Amino acid sequence: MVLHGLVRGFAAAALFAGMCFAQGTPTPPPDPPADPAPSVEGAQATGVKSASASGEQPKRILGLMPNYRAVSAGAIPPPPTPKQAFTIATQNTFDYSSFVFVGVTSLMSWGTDAHPALRSGMAGYGRYYWRGFLDKADGNYLVIFALPTVFHEDERYYALGEGGFWKRALYSASRILITPDYHGHNTINAAEILGRGISQGVSAAYYPQADRSAGSLAVKYGFAMGRDAMTNVFREFWPDIARRVLHRHP
Repeated sequence: MVLHGLVRGFAAAALFAGMCFAQGTPTPPPDPPADPAPSVEGAQATGVKSASASGEQPKRILGLMPNYRAVSAGAIPPPPTPKQAFTIATQNTFDYSSFVFVGVTSLMSWGTDAHPALRSGMAGYGRYYWRGFLDKADGNYLVIFALPTVFHEDERYYALGEGGFWKRALYSASRILITPDYHGHNTINAAEILGRGISQGVSAAYYPQADRSAGSLAVKYGFAMGRDAMTNVFREFWPDIARRVLHRHP
């Protein structure tokens, strides 16, 4: 934004000088206008001015799904502070949609008797529910806040917003393995890879003994990583879906 302001200022100065020269007036050109430094909140919301309108990411998709971790295509906000990362993790965990999501996934597990030791009935559903909520909470705080702060990684999703379908799909899915650090350089996404693994290890403390085997934890780990990859793909293409299919601003 600073570079953009300087270019505009120099252009305005050149134009003014040309007009003065043509009129024989020795008045010096005005000082170039100074653009105010962007705030962190403003940068997160709008990014730099080169952000692509076709890749604009809303804070909430369809009025339900929280999208606080997404950055619009072309936007380059400052790296998140620990406080901001903690806020995003909290928003993702305690958003009203989280309770709905956990309710649906718990209902599916309960209906298929995924953990027989938790039993059936409403009491059994309650056992599924609070465990599902803990899974979501410890995963969010590890992957979005704690480990990124330790490793200096930016766990927000930076939308690509342009290119062919497969290029964008592969890019978005691969973000579970690759993420920028605080300096904007791509690095191995240790926070995601380790965070999901640690989360599964923590879950062994509150799931029945039969569900604590290495095989069971590996299945849950693979599901969590796959879910995050698919979520990124959905984030990437949501602006296109909103604009071309639903005929609405994303």
